[in-house]
Amino acid sequence: MLSEPVHVPVLLDEVLEYLAIRPGMKILDATTGLGGHCRGMLEAAGGDAWLLGLDRDREALDEAGRRLEAYGERVRLVRAPFSRFPAALAEAGWEKVDAALLDAGVSSLQLDDPERGFGFTHDGPLDMRMGAEDGGESAEGLVNLASFARLRDLIRDYGEDPQAGRIARAIVAAREKAAITTTGRLAEVVAAAYPAKWRATARQHPATRTFQALRMAVNDELGELEEFLRAIPGHLATGGRVAVISFHSLEDRLVKRAFRHEATDCLCPREQIVCVCGHKARLRILTKKPVMAGEAEVAANSRARSAKLRVAERLPD
Repeated sequence: MLSEPVHVPVLLDEVLEYLAIRPGMKILDATTGLGGHCRGMLEAAGGDAWLLGLDRDREALDEAGRRLEAYGERVRLVRAPFSRFPAALAEAGWEKVDAALLDAGVSSLQLDDPERGFGFTHDGPLDMRMGAEDGGESAEGLVNLASFARLRDLIRDYGEDPQAGRIARAIVAAREKAAITTTGRLAEVVAAAYPAKWRATARQHPATRTFQALRMAVNDELGELEEFLRAIPGHLATGGRVAVISFHSLEDRLVKRAFRHEATDCLCPREQIVCVCGHKARLRILTKKPVMAGEAEVAANSRARSAKLRVAERLPD
């Protein structure tokens, strides 16, 4: 484990304001990471709140536990993906929460440790699993076994890279000669697949979007997010709020669509005169547009540049 990992929680002031953190609250942090948002919320409550934190990453939870040790039994940390928060609430004896936060970004601990395989600044094994001990397909398995069509579609859809076809073709050609097992080798293959003009003018490394796409696929990040969004309204107390920070346009669209769905009374076609769906709004949207980091925060933490915060409030039944 890296010593003293650097961790700066994004949009912390905005999260505290929109979640209206106050003493006596029950708080769910579905993506604890290194505990930055957790500590900020507990401090805002004057230490007089209860927090349940989830994360797939045992190493991150251990570090968060050390940082939150002063709050004692008011903090309960559980190793689990955020889609399983209802089971964690039940185990804690909680029926509802007053505030819920989900930060869909990758933690500094994961990004900065070459052994985790999330980045290519330093060479390391091609893994990318947030909970490696749970098994499942790693990025190495995906890169070396997936068909050309699957790789192309993942890089196109999750990475939104216009060179997806060229990159997938280059990966398939390279792995036929030798398995691609390290982040450095994959980055080389992707960079070589890019047209020279694109490489010369690109503002980021050509492999950035491919690595993002593989990480999202390996961890089923969109599926996890959809499940969380489906379940969270039923676990918010009246007046309770949910805040979601996303870093990818696909994630943000999922959040926007889910909030709109839950903020609408009737979902029947417009031409239908009488409502037959029986749907009732459960949420009130508090952010008409996503809240983004200001210039000062972006200057201090470049990872905040693409962060988008959306917040909604639970309506009475």
